[in-house]
Amino acid sequence: VQPEVSGTFPVLGPTGDVAQDYLSFGAAYKADLSDTTSIAVILDQPWGAHVQYPTAPFGGGFANLRSSAITLAGRYKLNENFSLHGGLRYVTIDGELFVPPAVARQSFSSDADVGFLVGAAYELPDIALRVALTYFSETQHSLTSSLGTIGTINPPESVNLDFQTGIAADTLLFGQIRWADWTSTQVNVPPAVAPNSVIDYDNDSVTYSLGLGRKFSEQWSGAVTVGYEKAQGGLASTLSPTDGYVSLGLGGTYTQDNMKITAGVRYVKLGDASTAGPAGNSTFSGNSAVGFGLKIGYTF
Repeated sequence: VQPEVSGTFPVLGPTGDVAQDYLSFGAAYKADLSDTTSIAVILDQPWGAHVQYPTAPFGGGFANLRSSAITLAGRYKLNENFSLHGGLRYVTIDGELFVPPAVARQSFSSDADVGFLVGAAYELPDIALRVALTYFSETQHSLTSSLGTIGTINPPESVNLDFQTGIAADTLLFGQIRWADWTSTQVNVPPAVAPNSVIDYDNDSVTYSLGLGRKFSEQWSGAVTVGYEKAQGGLASTLSPTDGYVSLGLGGTYTQDNMKITAGVRYVKLGDASTAGPAGNSTFSGNSAVGFGLKIGYTF
């Protein structure tokens, strides 16, 4: 992902580009144990932050938070239409933080916690209809460095409503509505360094996505997706200086025997935001991000 996020400090002028490029990775394995039962193991990097201020008053200030998760999930089909799913998630978080006028960078060791997911689904295979509702619990991570305790990071609990349905021959409509409890998520620094948390949120988020997929041949298919998250207003966090977004994505899939290769690109128009600073509120506007993705799947 290649974001470009910049703004203007009062009196001091431009902030420079504060958002850093980043790469995320995921993998999964699924197996059917019987006609009614299946299991999956999922590896991913669900949360993160990679922000650095190149100019005063936060010159050199940065946050680099990393996470990884291992999920063990199972699904049980009650009948042809209804199924239940659930599992456990083992989540770890580590990283570095430096907020001027501190004299040293804080590197904090990895902290882990176990969460869970639970949900249900309804499907009509004849028309490729599937609707799934899934709840993900929060996890809690106490971060400690050589300079002391940074605080507790709680990646938020969330609810996903995923759906898809065939609307014509070889044409699929799909989407997701996601709620996340971001108001419980904070990153704090010691009071001697800064008076407030450097990452916090005043509102929860609801994110929408909608897509249209089309099969062109036995080998080729494509999809277009749009995404939206409403801007909440108020002051954004110093290390998260955007508010809402609108996105457009394009993707294509090539199928050959048991292998599928999918590639895509997504453009995100990031919402304008204001952050609190020592000389007044800073303004971030006209920002965007571009993401590139590649997925390889093999069925056996």
